[in-house]
Amino acid sequence: MGVTPVIAAPRDLDAEQQRDIERFERAIAQYLSGEIGEDVFRVLRLNNGIYGQRQGGTNQMVRIKLPAGTITPEQLDVMAQISEEFSRGWGHITTRQNVQVHYVELTRVPEVMRRIAAVGLTSREACGDTVRNVMACHLAGACPHEQLDVTPWAEAAFEHFVRNPLGQRLPRKFKINFSGCSTDCGQAMFNDAGVIAVTRTLPDGSTEAGFRVYLAGGLGANPHPALALEEFTTREELLPTIEAILRVFEQTGNRDNKLRARLKWVVDQLGIDELRRRVLKVRHTLPASSSWPGGIPEYVQKMGDAPAGVASSGEVTVVGQGIDQFSVVPVSLTPRDAYGRWVATSVIRGTANGTVSAVAYAALGDVTAAQFRALASIQRELGADVRLSNRQNVVYRGLTEAQLPVLFERLEAIGMARPGAELARDVVACPGADTCNIAVTQSRGLAAAIGEELEAEGLAEVGGVRINISGCTNSCGQHHISDIGFFGAERRAHGQSAPGYQMLLGGYVGQEQIHFGDKALRLPAKAAPKAAARVIRRFHEERTAGEAFRSWMDRVGGATAVAAGLKDLDVFPSPAEAPEFYVDYGETGPFVAEVGDSECAV
Repeated sequence: MGVTPVIAAPRDLDAEQQRDIERFERAIAQYLSGEIGEDVFRVLRLNNGIYGQRQGGTNQMVRIKLPAGTITPEQLDVMAQISEEFSRGWGHITTRQNVQVHYVELTRVPEVMRRIAAVGLTSREACGDTVRNVMACHLAGACPHEQLDVTPWAEAAFEHFVRNPLGQRLPRKFKINFSGCSTDCGQAMFNDAGVIAVTRTLPDGSTEAGFRVYLAGGLGANPHPALALEEFTTREELLPTIEAILRVFEQTGNRDNKLRARLKWVVDQLGIDELRRRVLKVRHTLPASSSWPGGIPEYVQKMGDAPAGVASSGEVTVVGQGIDQFSVVPVSLTPRDAYGRWVATSVIRGTANGTVSAVAYAALGDVTAAQFRALASIQRELGADVRLSNRQNVVYRGLTEAQLPVLFERLEAIGMARPGAELARDVVACPGADTCNIAVTQSRGLAAAIGEELEAEGLAEVGGVRINISGCTNSCGQHHISDIGFFGAERRAHGQSAPGYQMLLGGYVGQEQIHFGDKALRLPAKAAPKAAARVIRRFHEERTAGEAFRSWMDRVGGATAVAAGLKDLDVFPSPAEAPEFYVDYGETGPFVAEVGDSECAV
């Protein structure tokens, strides 16, 4: 038997959303007529999840929040409609379980907002100095390792904080992530409030499930690991704890310098002991506040948070690579038929409750309108629960063994059954200079080039290695926490500007710890694919059975030693010898590092 599909939470935001949309519609008219200035309109726009694009003018990106990554067939159908009618025929899954639609004309944004509101979604506070989308592990409720199903907790946190007056004008953005166990597929360890389900043994010998809350983590140009608030937080105290963290951040965050405004900088200012003291003190007095969220949220009580569980023997059998990068994974896929290869990499089985989940691979997180419609149709046909993952893929859960061949056939027909999830070809990239104001390089172009190089070298299906790319230092592509990470930078060679990347090696997050990647070397953008392929080939040839990338790297001498074998790639030929080195991926003219203002830092 498969797990019961989880239905998206009833959010009862219709009246509030309608007011939001009408207000934003009036603001657009006032902005275009000159009645309100750019600075005021920017705040309104960002708080409604609308982000300006690099192209300027009235091109906008609409970011749609999917709490816990949960999505229904009706919502998938609407994604197809808006990507086709308002954009360029495709949408983009982000590393924070949102869906972004680009190139939406400003005056048409309110209609997009109405379309998503009709199916229980919102873009409210998906951008700006607000509480962003609340994330959860894509296997929550179906994972054999979990201590609690964190799905309803993520939904409850979303409901409590969206439009909450506390979160409307924070010093900076505030991110919340949930994981059901210490494996931390939800990536709690680099968020402002990271929540991991744990258990403790009580004096009478019984076991109590609850949480360990981490705070003040973040990536960006200066990554900080999240730090534990206390050893154990009860289920009754969880939401009050998150609100207390938010309140302390609102009170202490730096409002004079946006570059040092995140909660991670408060640790540098006050020290972690003082930050913990303040959070716990605020939590203690919170019941006197009108915003006190109460004990166990009503939604959690209604839906339940019991874990998927493990076999009675306590053993867990996991097939596939959907748990985390520390799972024992094959060095590479054994040559088999297409269906067998897909099962080996894309299907996750737990002995608990007969849970079967499978990943539909969305290269670079892009999904066309036709694919959105097909994904909705498949979900209806199989009666599955569907989640978006933080690696920009689509996960079908609550399946039976008999449904797997059907799912494979349906996905193969739309180009999403390729064995890619969690293999080397599953490259994650931010939007980069395609649309982002502050990106330096075309990160998506590099991602595609790396994929092509790996395919040509026969390395695309090597397991146990993750590649993440950001177009600048800000780590929207999460380059700090991947085995191989790249971030874009301008290089100078032969008197000209050229696109380049810094390569990092050995990043990881899991087991309630985080290690940010170590700097290896700088590379011309056009040499980065060969560098990635060389590292993966060496890892593939030298690793012991099931050895993780970080363990291999440390064993062979660390990032510096691995980088030594790549030094010959850090060379810029002259523009006459190789003019392509001075043109970024997807561009036709000479590289120019055009960087605009960051809308989240003004």
